[in-house]
Amino acid sequence: MIAREGYPFILIGLVLTVVLVLLATRANSYWLFGISAIFGLLTLFVTFFFRDPDRSCAAEPGSLVSPADGRVIKVEQVGSHPFMGGPAAKISIFLSVFDVHVNRVPASGVVTHVAYHPGEFLVAYEDKASEKNEQTEIGMTTESGDRILFKQIAGYIARRIVCHLKEGDTVTAGQRFGLIRFGSRTELFVPVSATVLVKAGDRVLGGETPLVRLAARTQQPGKSTQAGTYDH
Repeated sequence: MIAREGYPFILIGLVLTVVLVLLATRANSYWLFGISAIFGLLTLFVTFFFRDPDRSCAAEPGSLVSPADGRVIKVEQVGSHPFMGGPAAKISIFLSVFDVHVNRVPASGVVTHVAYHPGEFLVAYEDKASEKNEQTEIGMTTESGDRILFKQIAGYIARRIVCHLKEGDTVTAGQRFGLIRFGSRTELFVPVSATVLVKAGDRVLGGETPLVRLAARTQQPGKSTQAGTYDH
């Protein structure tokens, strides 16, 4: 299966490859055959990049799955985040050009915050890319009433973030919601009370690998666990 965002790139590559092959055949030019072979290989790579395999999300209640394929490069606690309302645990995942770049929702719940932030295009595995690079952040309230936030962060090669979510959307764990083109970073922010199940260096699969287990919430009589609205 191929992500629909890749169709224009694949179609352009195919057309250019076919045209060059026809020109090379007509002119009997080895040079043009060589160029057509390069375009053919690039088209195959682009097709590979935009692959979108089906995933089976069997997240247990209270567990959050990875929002992306890639390698965990950092697990840390941050002092505060406006949407989280205080300290949070942050998991950073780096996606190379060889990883699946389709992003998936970590948990079931309701999207309450979507914001796009323009920025730079630093190498995605650098720490400063987390704050300085172009990014889209999505905040949501899970079915258990916890607030979580996840980010799509552009990298040095990635120049286009695609996010199909909007505030008010009801989503399910493992649901596709967008992608980042050609190398990038994703981050997941969770309450500090949660148990992080991965460490730096671990490989993860979007929509499948459990990253976090949220702490059990005890609801007082007459109280709602639904988080309030984030002002942005």
